Amino acid sequence: MSSALIALIAAVFGVTGTLLAPVLSQRSQAKALAADFDRQQRAAQGAWQRERFQMEFEKRRACYIAANAAMSRYRVQLMIYLWRVRREEVDDAAKQELEAARHAHHAAFAEAQMVASDAVLDHLDQLAIALGIAYGRTKDLEEGHPGPEGSFEEIEAYLGWFWRRWQEMRRAMRDDLGARDTHGQ
Repeated sequence: MSSALIALIAAVFGVTGTLLAPVLSQRSQAKALAADFDRQQRAAQGAWQRERFQMEFEKRRACYIAANAAMSRYRVQLMIYLWRVRREEVDDAAKQELEAARHAHHAAFAEAQMVASDAVLDHLDQLAIALGIAYGRTKDLEEGHPGPEGSFEEIEAYLGWFWRRWQEMRRAMRDDLGARDTHGQ
């Protein structure tokens, strides 16, 4: 091969390389930008999912706190009311206190039905029914026509049973929220 041919081949490769360099550089840069964009998208998606999980967790936690407090208050007011019925000391203020606790429980329960896990909702449903039964029995006793299992002692025992079931519900709520049992409850 002659040196002129070698120079021509070298010149063709040189010119081709010079012409292709910007194209190859641009493709390489486009791939790098696309990869960077994908990383940013995945990071943003992960952040959004973490934020959404945290918001849902906080909403469920607040709901469980409200349901727990409302249920406890309703049970306490039922106990107080039951004792007032026994001592024949029921007045309008006692009725209003009981109804306020009952309505607060219904509102908290309605919200919990929308966000509670199935396991917690099973407990909430059972306890809401139990509170309704205790309320009905207490009102029947107050009106002087108690039904089966409607004596003061039976209603009081039923509310004691409710207390044990309420502790199970509370444990289910803690489990759902991932709370660790550090006190052996």
